[in-house]
Amino acid sequence: MKIGNIEFGPQPLFLAPMEDVTDIGFRHLCKRFGASMVYTEFVSAEALVRSVNATLKKLNISDEERPVGIQIYGRDVESMVEAAKIVEQAHPDVIDINFGCPVKKVAGKGAGAGMLQNIPLLLEITREVVKAVNTPVTVKTRLGWNSDNLVITDLAEQLQDCGIQALTIHGRTRAQMYTGDADWTLIGEVKRNPRIHIPIIGNGDICTPEQAKEAFERYGVDAVMVGRATFGRPWIFKEMRDYLDGKPVDPTLTFDRKLDILLEQLRINVERIDEYRGILHTRRHIAASPIFKGIPDFRQTRIAMLRATTVDELTEIMESVRQRVKNGDILTATCPHAL
Repeated sequence: MKIGNIEFGPQPLFLAPMEDVTDIGFRHLCKRFGASMVYTEFVSAEALVRSVNATLKKLNISDEERPVGIQIYGRDVESMVEAAKIVEQAHPDVIDINFGCPVKKVAGKGAGAGMLQNIPLLLEITREVVKAVNTPVTVKTRLGWNSDNLVITDLAEQLQDCGIQALTIHGRTRAQMYTGDADWTLIGEVKRNPRIHIPIIGNGDICTPEQAKEAFERYGVDAVMVGRATFGRPWIFKEMRDYLDGKPVDPTLTFDRKLDILLEQLRINVERIDEYRGILHTRRHIAASPIFKGIPDFRQTRIAMLRATTVDELTEIMESVRQRVKNGDILTATCPHAL
């Protein structure tokens, strides 16, 4: 599979762009464990054009995480074109346009998945951004606005005609938000369309190595993008990669090692930002991590993790969990990949 001049090899796995999640520290960890491409948090075109400092910082990327994409969103042609030009100066490998974010503060204002209610404008933005930059442009979108407007099969061809070099499809409508099951049948239909020649990347409910394999084999996608299943679990890419390559489960990915990885993520974020904000960036990963699944009476410990305000406090809590496990609080997760 290729996007532009980037060769990914067979069955690549991508880290989805996620607000307040895919910061540079987390991207580095996911890359280390086998993510074929990573994406920044999505970036507001209007904020870029206004030179909002917090937004400009999201453009910071490093050579160690390449190939890396920067994703932008907006609701008018002029700001999206200008934002794409600004993003290109950061030298990402891909500029991705977000036509899929369903949250009210984005879609409700006509950006993200809100664009699915204005296909002519969506296509105009795409055409103009492609013309404005030399970097490969890709798009991420959904099946449609709701179940009565499943536009993706026609939209995929139209986007391809605009000049994009890959299309990521999340198997839900905007109306579904993140509820219900992702529907991959339309993703597969797009991929099987003989008129489609750009790579199709599937996204939605890929939480296990088995699901990643099914996505490739049953629906024929060129790549799989993994989102929420990465929370507190950057090693999921190694689990999936090994399974896809026919390798056994890595015996070194023990509870101890995974806890060390989470503690490393904490240290990276604190060093990158500061103690307070570094902890905020990391707590959601620690609280969501499946490695704690099955530990008896864990609720109060999880609450303490979320309330911790210093590195020493959070580290002490996590080390106490390590000791509990060593003392015999056995994890009870049934799936070997759940950890």
